Amino acid sequence: MTKYNLDTTSVLPLSKSKPKQVIVLCHGYGGDGKDISTLAINWQRFLPDAIFLSPNAPETCNINPQGYQWFDLTSEKEEIIFEKSLIAEEKLSRFLDEVLDDLQLDPINLALVGFSQGCMIGIQVGLKKKLQINCLIGYSGKIINKKHLSENINSKPKIFLMHGDSDNIVPTLHLLEAKEYLVKNGFKIKTKIFKNCEHRIPVEGTSLGLEFLKKSFSIETIS
Repeated sequence: MTKYNLDTTSVLPLSKSKPKQVIVLCHGYGGDGKDISTLAINWQRFLPDAIFLSPNAPETCNINPQGYQWFDLTSEKEEIIFEKSLIAEEKLSRFLDEVLDDLQLDPINLALVGFSQGCMIGIQVGLKKKLQINCLIGYSGKIINKKHLSENINSKPKIFLMHGDSDNIVPTLHLLEAKEYLVKNGFKIKTKIFKNCEHRIPVEGTSLGLEFLKKSFSIETIS
């Protein structure tokens, strides 16, 4: 397997053919590529020509040394968190470039999926890419810095944001703010709020994410 700038868990296409799509899964704070790669196991038989790549974030997590963080969240100062997010963003952006180059695919064949902190960094990277990726799915996240993003939007992929209504880690309000912001900036966006759902991806969220990917990549399901 090709060596990328981030350590990666890979789930190869079920069809065993050359990948036609690449789906990059970004884990949350303190997680790792292996734990979010369970999404790939649920989705791969419906997306048989897709390769799923789940990179570990670049830093060991301060609160959980067994896991990783895209950027440090222990600072009280939002501007410090934002500055650190820019460093992580550069690394994830480079990872996507390396992957597309290696697989000889265009950005329109790439989907970015993120949970929590992975969603936050995914939004920042996906919208700042000069060449538009296919789509972006975000679970339980938020926009890190709206002012910065407004000045740096380079493309407008399709977006689907989902959130639990009982999330006390990243409050649901962040989904509503992100939706308002993205609509105002001319994005095509879908949202879903799950009832009685905390900070996690529910089964319904997995199903809706899959349907969105199939539609975005124009993949017909043969029953």
